[in-house]
Amino acid sequence: MVPAFCGIEPAQCEIFLRVRRQLNIMLSSEPMRVAIIHYWLLGMRGGEKVVEALCRLYPGAELFTLFYAPDRVSPLIRSRRVTASFLNAGRRFYRSLLPLMPVALEQFDLRDYDLVISSESGPAKGVLTRASTRHICYCHTPMRYLWDLYPAYVHDFVRSRWRRAMIAPVANYLRLWDYSTAARVDDFVANSENTRQRIWKAYRREAQVIYPPVAVETFFYRPDEDYFLIVSELVAYKQLDYAVRLFGRTGRRLRVAGDGPEFKRLRRLGGGTVEFLGRVPDEDLRELYARCRALILPGEEDFGITMVEALASGKPVIALGRGGAVEIVPEGGSVLYPEASESCLEEALVRFEALEAEVNPAALAVYAERFSEARFVEEFGALVAIPGSGRMPVW
Repeated sequence: MVPAFCGIEPAQCEIFLRVRRQLNIMLSSEPMRVAIIHYWLLGMRGGEKVVEALCRLYPGAELFTLFYAPDRVSPLIRSRRVTASFLNAGRRFYRSLLPLMPVALEQFDLRDYDLVISSESGPAKGVLTRASTRHICYCHTPMRYLWDLYPAYVHDFVRSRWRRAMIAPVANYLRLWDYSTAARVDDFVANSENTRQRIWKAYRREAQVIYPPVAVETFFYRPDEDYFLIVSELVAYKQLDYAVRLFGRTGRRLRVAGDGPEFKRLRRLGGGTVEFLGRVPDEDLRELYARCRALILPGEEDFGITMVEALASGKPVIALGRGGAVEIVPEGGSVLYPEASESCLEEALVRFEALEAEVNPAALAVYAERFSEARFVEEFGALVAIPGSGRMPVW
């Protein structure tokens, strides 16, 4: 019998033991010191799930982050030594502190670490390391509000003229800094082919694709209760507004799980059939997935862990056919649509309702297994173990 360790169930322990054996990790007599850098630890979304998997893979790793709210992260992350930056006192206004983040990241003292893993979609890879330290960046996306989303952010999302004038020079400085810090990374890992292309476009760096880990075995199927589901942070670039308007207008039931600065505005757009749930605990979220008719994804995602979670629950996905959805959504039982508009989403809903009876929940759940944490652990562990990449980690 395999004993439980590292905060995971006994059934999962064999995965980690097998990876350790395969990588011959006992070849080194001295343990490798590992640091994990995550942009901020203020909730539990896809990026934080990757951090959890890395913590299980490297039980002795220490965490560094710009902002840290212990009460909003998992017990596993809280159990680790977490060093927050000097900006942490202002975490309530963390979005406004972006210009100061480069300075804060470069203050971390990482001289004692052999392996640094940065988890990036905000600024994280900009840390300074020794020449002999290997730095692997797991990139969820280059900072979209500095690169491909910048025109929309400035012209559509920011309504104040004086704020636009202030943003331009700051964004220019941050883009230069962000581009330069790509040179500090030894190996880029992308969470999808879509993100790999973005990394090349922004930094002119090649990246290996390793899909993020999803605890697919913890999700389950239940007969639907006649509602559709959105699981998302409520921010402008997620493009939730047209979906909320459509469901309010047509009278279809929609539940929205998530919180963010767009909460009040979106709630005003929805009608009586649109229910906003705020932040939902993991256990309740699994029930929401299990009993919905389908997951709605109105915006372009770099990967889209929520889609995998829905599929693991045996539920289909209705998504904008761009970005990660093109890689994740399987044929049969799910629907992609071409444009982020009410008319296209409404057509997709009609198409879905015509094929809904043919959906095979078991087949969707089996398909989702390709995004398991076991696969992530094997692929990431193999990357670290590439010959010539430095000392091997020891537990």
